[in-house]
Amino acid sequence: MKKRIYIIGIVVLLLLAAAATMGYLAYSAILAPIIKGEQTVYIQIHPEYDTQQVAEVLTSSATIKSMAGFAPLMKHYKYDERVKPGNYAIRPGDSMRDICLRLLSGNQTPVRLVIPSVRTLDRLAGAVGKQLMTDSAAIAAILTDQHLIDSLGYTAETFPTLFLPNTYEVYWTMSPKQFIARMKKEHDTFWNTERKKKAQAQGLTPIEVTTLASIVDEETNKNDEKPLVAGLYLNRLKRGMLLQADPTVKFAHGKFDLRRILLAHLTIDSPYNTYKYAGLPPGPIRIPSIAAIESVLNPAKHSYIYMCAKEDFSGYHNFASTLEQHNANARRYQQALNQRGIK
Repeated sequence: MKKRIYIIGIVVLLLLAAAATMGYLAYSAILAPIIKGEQTVYIQIHPEYDTQQVAEVLTSSATIKSMAGFAPLMKHYKYDERVKPGNYAIRPGDSMRDICLRLLSGNQTPVRLVIPSVRTLDRLAGAVGKQLMTDSAAIAAILTDQHLIDSLGYTAETFPTLFLPNTYEVYWTMSPKQFIARMKKEHDTFWNTERKKKAQAQGLTPIEVTTLASIVDEETNKNDEKPLVAGLYLNRLKRGMLLQADPTVKFAHGKFDLRRILLAHLTIDSPYNTYKYAGLPPGPIRIPSIAAIESVLNPAKHSYIYMCAKEDFSGYHNFASTLEQHNANARRYQQALNQRGIK
């Protein structure tokens, strides 16, 4: 009898030990912190991924103590049938349960979308496509959707004025339509009553302000000089003078890398040739910076109507109120170009 009790006791102890071991292993695999390191990392899950592909993304992005609990948990919750794409944070101290529940619930973390000041919508599409789940081709398609452009009250020429270079917090899974809707919202917020009044004070609409700002941006990359340049072109507009802006001629030719504008370039018959056609061009020649837009809204007050790049190639300009002063500035710059062999 005693022997039987002894054997039963041993069996019970072994069972308890096995249960404790199994419990510890389960805790280690599912509930214990499994992420090493002190920094949060982010993983992007695409709609077509399955459990194995997600596991590969996890292990390549984060230092994980053990993946033992991942597959069983995901199988239990039938993850392959309910994948939720997105940008997910993997944080220090996360357990496998934390990670799996985050992926299963679709609790993704927003990303920072940078809208750059670029010359063409093609380049904008390329930049946005690199930052979101959608590709650049899908973004490019919606940027040329004439029905959409018309519905928003733009033309193909003025549509770039919708976009404001800035950094926005968005979800990585944002669709092209959601992207446009967000840009429209940001545009409408930016063009508040105060800015619209400033535009009106200059005799311009918001679209015209943005168009002029695009010329300002092309003329100088010096933010402290932009109000001077904006004031100069506003002086020309108010006097009914031709803008004669070299960057618009480059745009008309589709040659942004032209270093020197020759008389032959000025003969092109294009509404963007401001040496030939009065007033502003039909639309912006790039997506201008907010600094340039603010410069048009808050221009420097002066009498300048001429500008010429400085002969020291510093990126700044010499300004003049008379043709005589301008011709002297232009001669110095032409001589500097000749000395450097720039044609």
